[in-house]
Amino acid sequence: MPDRPAGSAVASLLATVGEVSVFGGKAARQVFVPPFEFKETVRQIYELGVRSAPLIAVSGMAVGVVLSMHTRASLERFGAESMIPSGLAIALVRETGPLTAALLLSGRIGAGIGAELGAMRVTEQIDALETLSYDPVAFLIVPRLIACLVMLPCLVVLADATGLFSGYLVSVYVTKVTPQDFVTGVRLGFGTFQVVYSLLKATLFGAAIAFVCSYEGFVTEAGAEGVGRSTAKAVVITSVTILILDTLTAALLAPYLQT
Repeated sequence: MPDRPAGSAVASLLATVGEVSVFGGKAARQVFVPPFEFKETVRQIYELGVRSAPLIAVSGMAVGVVLSMHTRASLERFGAESMIPSGLAIALVRETGPLTAALLLSGRIGAGIGAELGAMRVTEQIDALETLSYDPVAFLIVPRLIACLVMLPCLVVLADATGLFSGYLVSVYVTKVTPQDFVTGVRLGFGTFQVVYSLLKATLFGAAIAFVCSYEGFVTEAGAEGVGRSTAKAVVITSVTILILDTLTAALLAPYLQT
């Protein structure tokens, strides 16, 4: 008897993996198949990306201030205040900027995607699209996927820029680092691959947000209660996925970051 629940759980897991794989494959294929929903894609870029810019800018500035203060507290013990700009740039661009932006956006736009699609599912709007011979994946999922893939790197760049700016203000006016030394230190923390690495993570995080939240909203059941449940589930799974992707990316690309 104990084997039956375990077998049932494994079967359910495999069925879910199969459904997710089919959904993901169809969404990825539809990105390149006409007709292209340009108007809806532009709307999603505005809704998901442009309207998230103030939140990301404020969070980037806050992160820059905190990193500068903590880096100063650690390095001044060893008389290494001149390393503050370099340490700030490396920490912000490699890790803190992309991860913070992605986790914030998984709550803001991820919850929005899940709730919107979930509401459309329970009110049978998705069924109506299918009745009218519209492909709901092409019309609803692909524009959100493209918007996240395009805007996440842009928002990460914004987070990095505002974080470096606020770090500049703290370093120059609090730690007495000269503007020239700050710029020199930041340049030491930058390399071509550092930027590529940050944008690569942002792209992966954007894909995770769009895909997971769209899937959870798309398969919503049980009315209004199901919308709330699927939205919360989408945010949790997306956040965990982002952390896993962050860890895997760091582990796989660590050798290149040392060069």
